Amino acid sequence: MKKLKLFSLAWPIFVETALFMLLGFVDVFVLSRYNDLAASSVNTANQSVSIVTIVFTVISGASAVLISQYLGANKKENASRIAAMSILFNLITGIIISALLVVFSKDILVFIGATGTILEFASEYLKIVGGFIFLQAVLASMTVIIRNHGLTKISMYVTVGMNILNTVLDVILVPKLGVVGVAVATTFSRVLGTIVLAVVLFTKVEKISIFKLLKPFPFGDTKDIIKIGVPSALESFLYNISQLVITSIVLNFLLSTELIAKTYVQNITMFFYIFAVSIGQASQIITGHLVGANEMDKAYKRGMKAYLTALVVTLSASAIGVVFGKQLMGIFTDNAQVIMFGANILIINLFLEFGRTTNLVIIACLRGAGDVYFPTLCAIVSMWLVSVLGSYILAVVLGYGIYGLFVALAADEILRGVLMLIRFKSGKWKTKRVVKT
Repeated sequence: MKKLKLFSLAWPIFVETALFMLLGFVDVFVLSRYNDLAASSVNTANQSVSIVTIVFTVISGASAVLISQYLGANKKENASRIAAMSILFNLITGIIISALLVVFSKDILVFIGATGTILEFASEYLKIVGGFIFLQAVLASMTVIIRNHGLTKISMYVTVGMNILNTVLDVILVPKLGVVGVAVATTFSRVLGTIVLAVVLFTKVEKISIFKLLKPFPFGDTKDIIKIGVPSALESFLYNISQLVITSIVLNFLLSTELIAKTYVQNITMFFYIFAVSIGQASQIITGHLVGANEMDKAYKRGMKAYLTALVVTLSASAIGVVFGKQLMGIFTDNAQVIMFGANILIINLFLEFGRTTNLVIIACLRGAGDVYFPTLCAIVSMWLVSVLGSYILAVVLGYGIYGLFVALAADEILRGVLMLIRFKSGKWKTKRVVKT
């Protein structure tokens, strides 16, 4: 088995993830110069998109585990068959979801509590971006295939191009079209990104003939995808649903300045935990290969080393955020109240990042090993009892507002993080291997 090195896998994922996040950051930044409520509306609409696209992670997430374990076990044809299924299934489901988002865009936004100007802005954005969301589905599958072959630089280069194009189009279109301009820029960059990544995938990694491996149809692989994908996707689904409920709390009970502060803080803090995201994704690939090769002890040691590395970097970045909180908020707005809220939230966020980093890396390792049910069970309990219910009690009932909301979010991440560490150290994940030799 080819030895995969954490850093060589992680740094392209880091750059790609940073640029992918920067797509949203640039959208919000450019819109913040146009209209604060327009910036918040895009953030609200994207939470809706995150919910429905969880369907894609059922397939691409499970495919990542299966492909890595099959490659680790030196079963290349099996890995290619899973790749073909991933692309085909995500394309079909993506088209269906795109149609639903176009037809029911306003209904979805009303359901989560968007009203007035935010509703109108968000609806315009969602109809365009949602109508082409099938591109994101295909991109997700192709990225998974390429990354799990150890070629993380390829998708990074494509994301660089998408980011540059999106930024240029934002600057050109937003002053004239507002939210519609952001939606067009995002969609057009995805169109070109999908085309380029498809060409690279079928010339450098796989052959277009892999779709012939679906005859006769591999029902056994479908069962494995469902077995791994549904629990993993349910965890993400519950997280995004909980975030929508929390957004509804903010929209209905908190000040508009608190909503705006939350939007800007989330766009700042995503750059704090980006290293943990990349380390987690690289660790999942490595864990999958090692578990496929039945090297369990090595998988544990490399997973823990990766986690500690991510924790140090993320907490250091978060601490810098606390020191320069007001300056970071000042990038987006000159509203003194929004800046005050944001700077104080960044202090609470330091604790939140400890839990989030633990979850991002350790859950990724567990998932790479095929251990998907335990994280989902913990998510069901913690996200709803601690995150959602806690947010309502602290923010609304006890009147702590946006600060109470972030305390609840931090408590949820920390609780789940501790539980994930206990699980990983217990070694029970070693019995969850999907691919058999």
